[in-house]
Amino acid sequence: MTPPRAIHAKLPAAQGYRMPAEWEPHESTWLAWPHFRGDWPGKFEPIPWVYAEIIRNLARHERVDLIVNDASSEKRARMVLEKADALSDTLADNVCFHRWRTDRVWTRDSGCIFLTSPADHADPRLLALHFQFNAWAKYPNYKFDEKVGVRMAQAAGAPVVHPFVVDSFKDKYRVVLEGGSIDVNGRGTLLTTEECLLSTTQQRNPSMDRAAYEQMFADYFGVQSVIWLDSGITGDDTHGHVDDITRFVAPNTVVTMVEPNERSENCAALHANLGRLKNARTAAGHKLEIVEIPMPHPVVFEDRQLPASYANFYIANGAVLVPVFNDPNDRIALNTLAEIFPTREIVPIYCGDLIWGFGALHCMTQQQPER
Repeated sequence: MTPPRAIHAKLPAAQGYRMPAEWEPHESTWLAWPHFRGDWPGKFEPIPWVYAEIIRNLARHERVDLIVNDASSEKRARMVLEKADALSDTLADNVCFHRWRTDRVWTRDSGCIFLTSPADHADPRLLALHFQFNAWAKYPNYKFDEKVGVRMAQAAGAPVVHPFVVDSFKDKYRVVLEGGSIDVNGRGTLLTTEECLLSTTQQRNPSMDRAAYEQMFADYFGVQSVIWLDSGITGDDTHGHVDDITRFVAPNTVVTMVEPNERSENCAALHANLGRLKNARTAAGHKLEIVEIPMPHPVVFEDRQLPASYANFYIANGAVLVPVFNDPNDRIALNTLAEIFPTREIVPIYCGDLIWGFGALHCMTQQQPER
């Protein structure tokens, strides 16, 4: 199920493009302003203020490209941001508004994924992968979100590539993939989960098997090694996104969540993932250095356990934004990430309300790397 041989040389990896690691320099961070109350039923009121705190901290280090539905939405966003001191004289120029309709705010999944060209490229530029988005095969309202990736690419001046596969019947299919389902080290290694991409119930690309995914990652991301973890955490609305469990923080180093409480639903799954990481190798053949962080205590609302995890942090140019939950393990997570990123400011963001939307800091952000 690989693209026809005749066009293989035109695929991104064959041209030297790759997906850089999140800690590599950014030109900006993309966000979408919250507006759909149905994602936070009964808890929407604090959400814009959480966004304001995120934007205020990001704008101190890089440009924020902020998507708003229309002029009235921009006006409301500006009122909140001004009150939160996120549009002060020193920060205002670093917040750029884009008036585009969205269904939800999870830009990591609905937006494009940017690739960078090799350093010696005659015309250094970004390339944007625009995968098909189907709202995690769970929600019917995603027609605006499915267009966001192309609009982001156009704003960035990046040509758009629509990844596809060809099956045994020579039928061509656009690939469904969310940014939260993968994580890369920028050196040819990618993390993902079997639950998300290979489960018979995931309803993303039923014709693709493990080999087809690995070929697609090689063709479009420049990946030579895929580390397949088992499954995600309880409460995850996305069928096991990897950005809630394990993240690269250096070419040969990962942070992974562990659950010491044997009675927890997450204990067995996270222990299985840890075992796979210990046996994994990078594309360069190196064993992983594994840094463990304990899960926060369960965050439950309306009798539902939510996907609260410290792994959903976001690495910006001069900062790392870390979700916290007023939990004793918050300090362990913050101290651990401070040791890993000594040159970046570690910024705790309270996500006890935000997580009711089934996502946190990494889910809502998408980096645009420097070209």
